[in-house]
Formats: sequence, C-alpha cells, structure tokens
Amino acid sequence: MSPSPTVAVSITTMPSPIGELTIGASDAGVRYLMWHTDPRPQPTAPTAGGDADRRAAVLAEAVSQLEEYFAGERTEFDLPLDPQGTPFQQTAWAALRRIPYGSTISYGEQARSLGDPNKARAVGAANGRNPIGIIVPCHRVVGSNGSLTGFAGGLESKAWLLDHERRVLATR
Repeated sequence: MSPSPTVAVSITTMPSPIGELTIGASDAGVRYLMWHTDPRPQPTAPTAGGDADRRAAVLAEAVSQLEEYFAGERTEFDLPLDPQGTPFQQTAWAALRRIPYGSTISYGEQARSLGDPNKARAVGAANGRNPIGIIVPCHRVVGSNGSLTGFAGGLESKAWLLDHERRVLATR
C-alpha cells in the first residue's frame, strides 16, 4: 500500500469502534484507509511535496465524516477519492459505492451489475484490493449464501459494520 515515491501522501490515524484506522491522502483525495490489523504493508511516514494543506484538509474531512458514520449520523460519504488500481478494479470499486447503506449484495450480484455474471471471483479479488474500506463499502458484499467472507479489517469488523448500519436504519 506504499504510495508511489513521486506522489506526496499525508497520513493520519483515528480511533474507531473497530480499531485504529490509518488514512492516507494524496493531493487528489483519500488514497487508502487501513486497519492496524490489515495484512498489507502499513505506511510508516508521510511523503513530502505537493499541497500539504490540501491533504490535511482532506484528512480532516475524512476523519470528521468517519466519526459521523460511526455515530450513526452519516449514511453516505462525500469525499474526493484517489484509489490506485487497474481499470477493472476501479470499475468494481465504483460499483461498491452504489450499494445502499445497510444493504448487502453477493459477489455474483456485483459481477452481474458490471455486466458479466461469470466474473464473481474477479470481483472478489478486486474487492479484496479495495484500498478505501468503509468509505468504499466492500463490507456490504457477502457470499452467495449470505455468509461473511474476506475483509481486510477482519470478519469481526465486517460483521460490526453491517450490524451498525442495520441498527442505524432501524432507528430512522
């Protein structure tokens, strides 16, 4: 998950009900959100250059919106995003953002939404590389039988996020 050496990235951390989160932002937007338990390499320091004030503002807004999400006050994120991935991954991640808050779909349903029901495994692999969990809600994708499957933050965190969204919707 290390940023390209030519792209400046600023980092912040925040506590959450599912553990400490590390958020990275480039000048273009949020580049990643990682759990301290994430098996991917953790960034250790920000990189210099670019517009540090812009990155700081993006990070502050990301923290604010995540706090609102965890408090049950926000059901959609409105942040500039800068995820890095292949064209197929970008398409799969865009589909994730269309899954309604509190809802789940299967990998097969996500593949069908992309036009090819035979790409459920490819969709699963792309979702597994989603660098901006929660904000790009890969936690809303489940197995064809409704079972919880792979999640960078761990299945316990995935279950918590889904339960949280259902609890918030139940109070509205």
